Amino acid sequence: MESALGPPAEMAEIAEELTPMMSQYFELTDRYDDALVLFQVGDFYEAFCDAARAVSRTCEVTLTKREDNTGRYAMAGIPIDNAESYIERLLDAGYRVAVADQVQDPEETTGVVDRAVTRVVTPGTLTEDELLGGADNNFVAALASGYGLAVLDVSTGDFYATNPTSPAAVADEIGRFGPAEAIVGPEVSADAFDADCMVSPYDETAFERDAAAERVREYFGDPDTYGLTDAEVRACGALLSYAEYTRGGGAAATGEIPEDPSEADERERLGYLNHLTHYDPREYVVLDPTALESLELFERRSVRGVEGATLAGVLDETANALGRRRLTEWLRRPLLDREHIERRHDAVAELKHDVVTREALHDALRDVYDLERLISRVSRGRANARDLRSLKDTLDVVPELKSTLADAESDLLVDVREGLDVLEDVRDLVGSAIREEPPIEVTEGGVIREGYDAALDELRATERDGKQWIDDLEARERERTGIDSLKVGRNQVHGYYIEVTNPNLDSVPEDYQRRQTLKNSERFYTPALKEREDEILSAAERADALEYELFREVRASVGEETERVQGVADRVARLDVLVSFADVAARYDYCRPEFSKTGVDVEAGRHPVVERTQESFVPNDVHFDREEYLAVVTGPNMSGKSTYMRQVACICIMAQAGSFVPAASADLRVFDRVFTRVGASDDIAGGQSTFMVEMTELADILSEATPESLVLLDEVGRGTSTTDGLAIAQAATEYVHDEVQAVTLFATHHHELTAVADDLPGAFNLHFAATETSDEVRFDHSVSRGAATASYGVEVAQAAGVPESVLERSRELLAASESVDEGEVPAVGPDVEGSAPASDGEHATLDEFASVSAGSEAVARRLREVNVADTTPMEALALLDEFKRELDD
Repeated sequence: MESALGPPAEMAEIAEELTPMMSQYFELTDRYDDALVLFQVGDFYEAFCDAARAVSRTCEVTLTKREDNTGRYAMAGIPIDNAESYIERLLDAGYRVAVADQVQDPEETTGVVDRAVTRVVTPGTLTEDELLGGADNNFVAALASGYGLAVLDVSTGDFYATNPTSPAAVADEIGRFGPAEAIVGPEVSADAFDADCMVSPYDETAFERDAAAERVREYFGDPDTYGLTDAEVRACGALLSYAEYTRGGGAAATGEIPEDPSEADERERLGYLNHLTHYDPREYVVLDPTALESLELFERRSVRGVEGATLAGVLDETANALGRRRLTEWLRRPLLDREHIERRHDAVAELKHDVVTREALHDALRDVYDLERLISRVSRGRANARDLRSLKDTLDVVPELKSTLADAESDLLVDVREGLDVLEDVRDLVGSAIREEPPIEVTEGGVIREGYDAALDELRATERDGKQWIDDLEARERERTGIDSLKVGRNQVHGYYIEVTNPNLDSVPEDYQRRQTLKNSERFYTPALKEREDEILSAAERADALEYELFREVRASVGEETERVQGVADRVARLDVLVSFADVAARYDYCRPEFSKTGVDVEAGRHPVVERTQESFVPNDVHFDREEYLAVVTGPNMSGKSTYMRQVACICIMAQAGSFVPAASADLRVFDRVFTRVGASDDIAGGQSTFMVEMTELADILSEATPESLVLLDEVGRGTSTTDGLAIAQAATEYVHDEVQAVTLFATHHHELTAVADDLPGAFNLHFAATETSDEVRFDHSVSRGAATASYGVEVAQAAGVPESVLERSRELLAASESVDEGEVPAVGPDVEGSAPASDGEHATLDEFASVSAGSEAVARRLREVNVADTTPMEALALLDEFKRELDD
């Protein structure tokens, strides 16, 4: 994060000489010294000194100067009407932004207008739709010593607490939520957080046990009733404190001005935070960041600029934002409890077969707005009239949903139906009070329905009657004066007037009093017009004030029902995901998975993402049991090994999330965790090579996996020499088989590993075959028992467009290597016979050198120590010469 931008040091010396406004600004920068303060001055947010330079540079706005009796200050401003777009740039640059609004009406203030910070905008505490940019959760996390972790979405009220048991488990849970921001307590490392997450130390007193417990009690009740550990209590309390800090107080985002300016300095309690989800990580399948990335559950992998699909994307037929967030939650946290999994499957099965009900529900769910974010704005006093109408429109859908579910039989659908509170009182209140298409601003009238309040109706009637009297005035005055061009109008400065052109001034009556002189006309008013104007303005001002007060009362009343609305939102979100799962299952021929076996038995399984992106997809079976649980998978490049492995993982994750799966049938076991070591990557910033990253991931798997885990290993050991790589791969295979005993798919090009199946009783071979003709190699993409006979790497290189000269030389070297394997003495150059080393720039392989020196144990031992991958042709020739001299001796 960028450094704080408070007042420059020299300001301390002249603090007493500062103007009242600048004193006010620098007081706020002192109070919010971790943020860049944007200070309202009229229609702009201004920044001064170093903060101004940062705003100018980041937002690309002009840097100007402000001058007063103490000197000249750099100044830069952004328009309030378009502030969110500039704030977004500042956030992207790594700043927190403290927004200081005017909390007094300038027209009613004789001195400097009071200002106060009304919100601190940070990456993890966004609530503004313009900044959130979508339906996905936006989390902020707090991590306390002792592995206490709390996570909050300020925009929806989703609040989670857990206590992982190790640094690795903490990192897994953080990866599950992917927070945009985090605060950490004393003596807590930020290493567990992703580089994109803004991590900052926070007030140590907020992490103290007693203060934190009191804050948790204020929001959720006694921490002991949730079974929170001390570490969790400290994390929750600090996170609540931080959320309050970022919300500020006083003026709302809608531009409302509080009656009492001191409100802006009070701690704002977040009344919509009323439910804490306390969970044990062991209640859900663990999907660490590596698994989430390699299986492409949520993040798309770009290949040559073309983005692929994700598992979440192909399963997402949800109709609203509530469902989209809940779908993501279910995929991030698949279930371990078989009974709960099957309850979801029962509901999906019922909806899949009842097409009429499913389509009716989907159509109704399209009309649902984001209830969670709506009610959070209502509860915080930040909702406008349109938000209330959107909330009512959504609640109007609830009776239709209940009616459509009237005949539902599965437990989960019955639970959803019974839990759908129609909130008739809230719907009636908003419907009777708020106009159907109200303006955005709530302080300028036009919000409250006619007939809701008699006093307001009377004031509006007075205003309307007065305006009608004025509308009729023009015709009356024309008739009375005989001036046909006479006009009645109004402007903001002079109010209502009667305008007469200069040629007709002689006809102006005596009771006309001059108000304004123009070039070609004069403007007048009459005592009667002035009286009516005063009546209209008085009635309009009183009506606007009363209407605003009535709106606040309605909003507060709705806010009192926050918990009921959140309950409806929860049921609607669940229903939307179940309907989405059923729709996908029906449309793409998914089957209901069973959980009757201890292994995995899938018939004609497909990869849910790949099958959507290819014209044809070859299904494959999967079979593991207690006796055979480790498959060594071999086959040509591009034959489908990686797809097959990921397919198995996706099917298992989908099933435990509650979805049907892409297969003819699936009999599965419940996995506690999915591990992946798939693909090549490095960590340049962390100083780790591709091979080091690979080994780190392998170490995590070997130490954390259990017999109830699913393990995917792809090409382990390829980042080092062939000898080292094969040794590591074989040792890892034996360890997984003997010690871990997890269901494992191990894809490899080390064909020597296929012999492992003969020695390890729980291992077996699978391979992907290819059909070779004189013209091409065709990959069948079908899996069979047994080991592959070739990798066809040269053919894949040809398909990729590698130059023909390289391909031809590759074939020569491959043929030479194969002849060595068959016990023949190779020709080491294209024009040389016998065993003499290559010359004149021709290259030879180290395998050929090995055959020449096969008669010497010492030479053979030294040759085995050679790192083939790091040996240049010239070094190889030097080694050959050295070995030859040793043999001749």
